[in-house]
This record gives sequence, C-alpha cells and structure tokens, in this order.
Amino acid sequence: MIRYIARRVLYLVPVWLGISLLAFSLALLAPGDPVRQTLQQSGIDAPSAEQVAAMRRELGLDRPPPVRYVLWLGDALRGDLGRSFRTGEPVLRSLTDRFPRTAQLALTGVVLGLLMALPLGILAALYRERTLDHVSRLGALVGASIPSFWLAYLLIMFFAVQLRLLPVAGSTTPQHMVLPALTRAIGAGATLTRLTRSAMLEELSREYVRTARSKGLAERAVVVGHALRNALVAIVTVTGIRLAALLGGAVIVETIFAWPGIGKYVVDSISARDYPTIQGFVLFAGTIVLFINLAVDLAYVWLDPRVRLGGTVGGH
Repeated sequence: MIRYIARRVLYLVPVWLGISLLAFSLALLAPGDPVRQTLQQSGIDAPSAEQVAAMRRELGLDRPPPVRYVLWLGDALRGDLGRSFRTGEPVLRSLTDRFPRTAQLALTGVVLGLLMALPLGILAALYRERTLDHVSRLGALVGASIPSFWLAYLLIMFFAVQLRLLPVAGSTTPQHMVLPALTRAIGAGATLTRLTRSAMLEELSREYVRTARSKGLAERAVVVGHALRNALVAIVTVTGIRLAALLGGAVIVETIFAWPGIGKYVVDSISARDYPTIQGFVLFAGTIVLFINLAVDLAYVWLDPRVRLGGTVGGH
C-alpha cells in the first residue's frame, strides 16, 4: 500500500511541473503589455518609455523568460505566487480567501448530484426498459444537455422571479447558495445518473451476481453489497473529475449568481489582464486537480484491491 501511494505521488511531480510551465507561459503568449496595462490602471494614460522600463525592472520582466520561470517556480514552491497587478495583494492569499466559497458550492453541488444520481441510476438499472427507466434516462439526457448558464437563468426565472422564494445574487445567507448549488447539482446528477445506470447494468449481468442470487442472498445485499460496490469504481472516477472541475472555479455559475469564489475573481482578473493572478490560478487549480486525482486513486485501492496488485480496473 505504501509503495503504491509513493508511486502515485511521484507521478504527480512531472505533471505538476508541466502545469507550472503552462501557467508561466500564459503571460508570454497573451496579447498586450502588462506593464503598460498596470501603469494605465494606476492613472498614467500615456506612460513614457522611461516609466515602462522602470516598471519592467521593478516587476522583473526585463530578465530572460527561462530565468523568470525558474525564479517564479522557486517562489511558488515557497508559497509565493506574486502580487496582483490589479489589487497589489498577494495572489495566493486572494485565491485561498475565496477558495472556501468555491469549495462550499462545489461540494454541495456534487453531494446533491450524487443523492439524485445513485438512487435513480440503481432503480433504472433494476427496472430496465420500464417506465421508471425511460423517465430517468430522459431526465438525465435533458439535464446533461442544458448549458449551465441557461439552466441558471431558468432557475432564476422560476424560483426568484415567479415564485419569489429565493434570492438571486450574493452569499450572505444559506438561501443564496440554493440556486447556484442546484445549477451545479443538476448537471452533475444527470451525468452521474447515466453512468450509474450503465455501470449497474454491467455489474448485474455478471456471473458473480447470479451466483450470489442462487445462494439465496437478499436482493438488497446483492445490489448494494456486491454490484454497487464494483460499479462505484467508475462512479468515483467521474465524481472526482466533476469535483475537480468545480473546485477549479465554476466561472459561469459564480458570475451569474455573483458568488464570491475563485471563478468570478479570475474573470475579473482576465478582464484586467492581471497576469500574476491568472498564472497563480492555473497553478492553484492544477494542484487541486492533482490532489483530487490522488484521492481517487486511493479510493480505487479501497474499492478494489486488485488495483494495488497491478490490475487494470478503472484504467490503472
């Protein structure tokens, strides 16, 4: 087990370095001059060449890109992602201050999605090609097909405008989280419902399920204790992917509902060409995704020990 975990952690190192290189390259490839942008935001409409050169030296932008990358990477390893051109605040502090809000929204959306998906997917598999199966499949198809921005506006029109039950924007009360979390939950739940159904159908058709039933085990024990446990390998994979995406910042949803998370903060930074913040966000979000992937790998070991022994379950 320890060797398995150590091997997985070592795999993360080159991937993380690749993410850091990508994050740093964004500033080199992006159009515009961040120095002039920063000077103009400070009130200098037409900065002189001397002012631009002085700012470049101050920000360290007069050095060759490889040198800047090494210095930036060293600072990042020490927890320093630079300072925002727009606000002057440390980027890491700005991201960590807003991350709990994004995490709260993401976790709530994923948990609600699972609470919808698991029962519906299991029942659809047990009652295949019957009314419940057709209804759940149609609902999952619709939920997965609706763009998040359109779904958000539909929920706003119904619950906020027509029924006047819930607030639209902000985060000061628990009611403010209902609509954005429901928007994320419907999309995640639709995908997970279809996946749960297909995974359960595959497991229920296997020989070990027929053997368990022939031994007289209760149907609940067969479905939950045997079939669902093996189907969870695929479900955990997709749940981890969805959670990683949401923790990276649900940009559209957070912007629509004015939710003060990472997504909205990065949108404002992109508009202002705040390159240190954009670089820091890419590295921050990439690191979160890597840790979630590590957690999913460890969940595989718990769900199916064959993974640790070198099997190929779940693509590993």
